[in-house]
Amino acid sequence: MRFVLNGRSVSIDAPGSRRLLDVLRESLGFTGTKEGCGEGECGACSVLIDGEVVNSCLVAAGQVEGCDVVTVEGLANGAELSVLQQAFIERGAAQCGICTPGMLLAAHALLRENPRPSEDDVRTGLAGNLCRCTGYTKIIDAVLACRR
Repeated sequence: MRFVLNGRSVSIDAPGSRRLLDVLRESLGFTGTKEGCGEGECGACSVLIDGEVVNSCLVAAGQVEGCDVVTVEGLANGAELSVLQQAFIERGAAQCGICTPGMLLAAHALLRENPRPSEDDVRTGLAGNLCRCTGYTKIIDAVLACRR
């Protein structure tokens, strides 16, 4: 199968029924995407597929043929973190790190659609991502700090 991953064309020989999460982590080495629940409930494995936030644990790899896939690694510009990633660091919005990649991608998608979200908008935009460590306050603060 062929698709674009973080701006680069990739081709991989893998069963189309294999989970995208496993292809990303094990076959392609993009370990930023985390497995939380494996059931599509927590959002830890979120990626962007053609700009939409999707739980990669629920996507068969064959479904991304010809698609544009972005993982958390795709938010940075080489070694330079995105403004959003830097805001998460500066505001202590990450603790254990399991939910952070999914939170970052959901927040990125939200800010792309709504560059000046309210706190309620951020809460709604991140509703599909669960965090068991920070209590969300610092995560919401980090996203709000990136409003344009």
